[in-house]
Amino acid sequence: MYILYTLTLAFATLLSLPWWALQMLRHGKYRAGLSERLGFVPQRIVSQRIKPAAQPGCIWIHAVSVGEVLAISTLFRELEASFPGVPVFLSTTTLTGQQLARERFGAERVFYLPLDFGFCLRPYLRLLQPRLLILAETEFWPNLLHVSKAQGAAVAIVNARISDRSFPRYRFFRRLFAPVLADVDLFLAQTEEDRRRLVEIGASPANAQVSGNLKFDIRLSANSPLVADLRCGLPSNKDSPVIVCGSTTDGEEQLLLTAFQQVLRQHPSAVMVLAPRHPERFGQVANLIADAGLSYVKRSTWNKDCRLAGGVFLLDSVGELASVYALATVAFVGGSLVPVGGHNILEPAQHAVAVMTGPHTANFREIIRIFEQGGALRIVTAETLATELLQLIQNKQQREALGQKAQALFREHTGATQRMMQALRPLVTRAASAS
Repeated sequence: MYILYTLTLAFATLLSLPWWALQMLRHGKYRAGLSERLGFVPQRIVSQRIKPAAQPGCIWIHAVSVGEVLAISTLFRELEASFPGVPVFLSTTTLTGQQLARERFGAERVFYLPLDFGFCLRPYLRLLQPRLLILAETEFWPNLLHVSKAQGAAVAIVNARISDRSFPRYRFFRRLFAPVLADVDLFLAQTEEDRRRLVEIGASPANAQVSGNLKFDIRLSANSPLVADLRCGLPSNKDSPVIVCGSTTDGEEQLLLTAFQQVLRQHPSAVMVLAPRHPERFGQVANLIADAGLSYVKRSTWNKDCRLAGGVFLLDSVGELASVYALATVAFVGGSLVPVGGHNILEPAQHAVAVMTGPHTANFREIIRIFEQGGALRIVTAETLATELLQLIQNKQQREALGQKAQALFREHTGATQRMMQALRPLVTRAASAS
């Protein structure tokens, strides 16, 4: 099966090479870390791993992008504290995830995930000799799991979830997936429904537990340098609402800008903070704002002495959105007015901000269910967006009640990190005694 998978992956990679090359040329995507993806271990990782005090074995965590890096951050620190002699390394897939991970944990412990070919993976496995491989959410890379297990590493999937969109595909290929999932020692699912789906696609019921969602354990400061500077630059009067629209995707910005134009008619000094999900779209979104006839300033060129009023602040940066939500009068979380699956509403919720999102939220179905049932979320459509936005802006009591409910639910569902540590600790200890 693994030979067939590798041949299929190789064929698909060769077939799609023109597309990858075009993405590199047009957007610079995937160019960063190309040698690491191909199996060349960067010298910074080699130097860190062969330090005189370094012990055999390590913990290798893989987190795809920014959301996963944020989610596993507390777990990363807990593992460091609990096993001080065991180094922890982190791989990511995306450039934005890589940048954030290096800022948080140091470049000497962060690298790009190699392609899922044995010849790309083995140099890392030979050097790192992981006792435990941890993958976040739904990263079922067959060769990575199989080769790591064959080398003696314990394997765990944490914060595991199976989305509505991917579940039918996994179930259809269950016979192929069952041997892959057999290489996993522990599944720590976000919800009981995720656990049930994991078992249905081939995971052993004995190895699957529910531990909650790590995203509830993320703690974000509202005192970042950008937030402090923006507080000084924003209008101070109560009739100047700040609307933070985060993780927006193609097809949403135009709707949000149109709604903002309606807000400006009643609140001329209102400010919209607009944060597109994908950095390669920053320029495109800037053009949309200009075409809408709205004034705007980019984060990348903004002078903190410049006052903001009656326009758009384009957050063309990575890793700052979560703290900026603290400034919001109302927050809109994107990827949800169009069928993308939604993004993380917990980032504004923890700041007691009134949260709006669209109807397409399958990627966060359990969190959305909790917040809807708790009356802590406003679901809008393209047609109702402007009306609902204005209604929340104008009704302070209702807006604050919505934000306070959201913050209370956020705090109520914390604790996933400690439950995961309790489940992971025996795997690290067992691997240490085996070595």
